[in-house]
Amino acid sequence: MPNSLLQYIIFPVFVISQVVCIEREMTTSVEAGSKDCFYQYIKAGETIDIEYQVIDGGHGDLDISFELAEPGGRIVYADFKKSDNIHRHKAPTDGDYRFCFDNTFSSFNKKTVFFEIIIEIEDGSHDSDDWGNDIFEGLSPEEYYDMKVEDIQNAINRVRAYLSKARQTQDILKSFEARDRNVAEENYFRVNAWSICQILLMLGVGSIQVFMVRSLFETDSKVNTIWKKLSL
Repeated sequence: MPNSLLQYIIFPVFVISQVVCIEREMTTSVEAGSKDCFYQYIKAGETIDIEYQVIDGGHGDLDISFELAEPGGRIVYADFKKSDNIHRHKAPTDGDYRFCFDNTFSSFNKKTVFFEIIIEIEDGSHDSDDWGNDIFEGLSPEEYYDMKVEDIQNAINRVRAYLSKARQTQDILKSFEARDRNVAEENYFRVNAWSICQILLMLGVGSIQVFMVRSLFETDSKVNTIWKKLSL
């Protein structure tokens, strides 16, 4: 294989920096009037992505309050009564980062929340500016190929990270589907409950009307006597 062809094959693989992703996803229920907090250890320089979505409001609105705090207690992001949101934060220090879902504003309805955490660890040890100057000097194609097998593996890891991102998008779409299904079921419940109330009310009003009309023609009934006294 010519040297120039080998360079074109290996070089694009190496300049891609390696990205390692740690993913966690969970569905939790936050009771009415309570606040649930979770902790995640993050090193300085790592980036955390948090995405959450309320998929069930428990016969109430699909909303929740959220906050993300650094190890020192400083609140980085705070949302009040939102159905979903995405936050991205690069950690300045090592420590346990706290993120909480707050449902204290609700008195009766518990909320079901789906959230996903992605921690990105970027390996910036390869400097692309210095790469083109002397990386090819003194190496035969065979030596260069053997040296860069590890870099090919790094590129494969990057592809794996992108596949993980695609899976994350699919999980988000699944959470949207779950939320829409819960909204539809909640609307179905409300329509049925309201229809039953209207039917009972109509039966009650009809029964009262029949009773009142019959009482007008029954001379011995107490209602007829009351009507006669009122007419006088």
